[in-house]
Amino acid sequence: MSKIAATTILLVLLSPLQAIAAGDPAKGGKLYNRCSSCHAIIKDGEILVKGGITGPNLYGVVGRVAGTEYDYLNGSERLPIGMFTDDMIRAGQEGLVWTEENIAAYSQDPISFIQEYLDDDTARPNMSVKLRKGAEDIAAYLATFNAPGY
Repeated sequence: MSKIAATTILLVLLSPLQAIAAGDPAKGGKLYNRCSSCHAIIKDGEILVKGGITGPNLYGVVGRVAGTEYDYLNGSERLPIGMFTDDMIRAGQEGLVWTEENIAAYSQDPISFIQEYLDDDTARPNMSVKLRKGAEDIAAYLATFNAPGY
């Protein structure tokens, strides 16, 4: 095997590790205000990060099946949160599980992401805001709410 081929294989194998490390949670925390008009981060009724409730609760989003967060506990009352299009629910049913990488990609162009995932040019999510910068950082910040202790 040539050195070039070996190096190429090594870079391909390491590129997912680089993608995981690409986001900076501290920067993402500062940029999260872009998301908070629609999204809150709520754990067991405790509001960790204030925000709107038209988008889903982003607590524990990394590892969650898309289109499945429907409510949150506020005291003893379950309140509705997040509205999903049928296409987002379908993406979850077809196996879309949120990772840091696909949260960042989705945040950069939600409509194209869902259309590509579903292979359906008519598919639409509710989110249409495109985060041109900082999406990887925000995804890394959201992943901190999956960490032990949260």
